[in-house]
Amino acid sequence: MIIRPEEEKDYFEVENLARSAFWNLYRPGCFEHYVIHKFRNDKDFVRDLDFVIEDNGKIVAQIIYANTKIKADDGREIPILTLGPVSVHPSEQKKGYGSAIINHTLELAKSLGFGAVALMGSPDYYTRFGFHPASNYHIYYDDFPRNQSAPFFMIRELKDGYLKGVVGTYFDPAGYNVNQKDVDEFDKNFPPMKKEKREGQIGG
Repeated sequence: MIIRPEEEKDYFEVENLARSAFWNLYRPGCFEHYVIHKFRNDKDFVRDLDFVIEDNGKIVAQIIYANTKIKADDGREIPILTLGPVSVHPSEQKKGYGSAIINHTLELAKSLGFGAVALMGSPDYYTRFGFHPASNYHIYYDDFPRNQSAPFFMIRELKDGYLKGVVGTYFDPAGYNVNQKDVDEFDKNFPPMKKEKREGQIGG
């Protein structure tokens, strides 16, 4: 197993991997592969944290990060990272690849001086990496009522006390927003897969 930076030659393989990992998971089809494709040229893309895992000549996992911010209630803007998309090929899940690439890049992010990381994900999975509900830090997701529980929105401090005294709202990186028509057009580059509505999906 090799954890290494993504290279240009990997782009299609990484996008196809992400497509396979997210297809019909949260919504019929997915758009994460297009987010990765589009975001590599975005000003908020953190190239130093763009990594893959290669095993036996095959890319089995990927991760990207983005620069974003918290708008504090007192007017400050607090820079933080957003983690994801991160994916492991469906045939290679539950083998430790996800943990390996997350731990590797979080330690690297800490060494590079970043203060905190936010993500949307499963608390059962991400608490093992030191993430906690963002509300514990008095940070709230944009357009989500502050008095409503959002355990899937999580934060980890990389610098102790980085968010001390901060109360504010988190905003997704603008480059993560995509148009479904653009996704559908991009999807024509990949082998056909059937979109399915499944129980537990959060999107239509």
